[in-house]
Amino acid sequence: MSIVRSLLSRRAFTALAGAAVLATMSPAASLAQDVTIPIIVKDTTSFYWQIVLAGARAAGKDLGVNVPELGAQSESDINGQISILENAVAGGPAAVVISPTEFKALGKPVDEAAKSVPIIGIDSGADSKAFTSFLTTDNVQGGRIAADGLAAAIKAATGKEEGEIAIITSLPGVGSLDQRREGFLDQVKTKYPGLTVVADKYADGQATTGLNMMTDLITANPNLVGVFASNLIMAQGVGQAIAENKLGDKIKVIGFDSDEKTVGFLKEGVLAGLVVQDPYRMGYDGVKTALAVSKGEKVEAFVDTGANLVTQENMADPKIDALLNPKI
Repeated sequence: MSIVRSLLSRRAFTALAGAAVLATMSPAASLAQDVTIPIIVKDTTSFYWQIVLAGARAAGKDLGVNVPELGAQSESDINGQISILENAVAGGPAAVVISPTEFKALGKPVDEAAKSVPIIGIDSGADSKAFTSFLTTDNVQGGRIAADGLAAAIKAATGKEEGEIAIITSLPGVGSLDQRREGFLDQVKTKYPGLTVVADKYADGQATTGLNMMTDLITANPNLVGVFASNLIMAQGVGQAIAENKLGDKIKVIGFDSDEKTVGFLKEGVLAGLVVQDPYRMGYDGVKTALAVSKGEKVEAFVDTGANLVTQENMADPKIDALLNPKI
């Protein structure tokens, strides 16, 4: 009889304990097990994309959703990203957040993916109208900001907005980079007639290529006074060339995005300025928007996440410091 009572007591305790666990599980906790929103970036090894992933990770924690962090090892691995997107969609997520590596190549894959799940775009576009929402910097405006910053730096050094300048774009066919180039060249043409673009170069997404291109430009263009390096990788390479040749006073460089190396170059005067986006916000709000869409909520079709010119003069401002030193 005591054995039976003991068994009954154990079963009753187990049942009560299970009920207690269920009672303490909130709807959000249950949702965390059910809702998956992958985020696919261009390059998981880049500091910029690590900031994006940090924002997405924080959103997943705050909102109670599972956020797999996916991406290729290089921004030039277009086929790799396409495969990652296809595999992510095959897993049946609630939505997918993606920054396409290349505008044309990712168009059809995004179209196909959107037939199964909502697709939220961040940072760079694709040749597709299937994005439910798109969160990005106004990259044309970012290019204009870079042109203004370069002109101001050249004037501060020479007393006039005149001279030979160049632009180095990391990769051809990338929506965000093409837009930055467009904005930069248009601003120079319409606002700074004294500046002459003597080189308009495309690289292959590697910092060493940016270094070599900049070294060649220094040799071929002895009167060069300014350069726009349109993304983080090119800013690293171009900055390295300027540092090695000790030309920070003579050739003013505006980069795009930031990391420890480029911020160091800025502090040392190797770079004159950096156009800085808000990648943390892109990652966080990308996941937040994707969750809203998965619930059937209405979202904005386009969200401008902003860009700022950072110089030695303003880099200590609290707003700018938060962009340069994001929580990762």
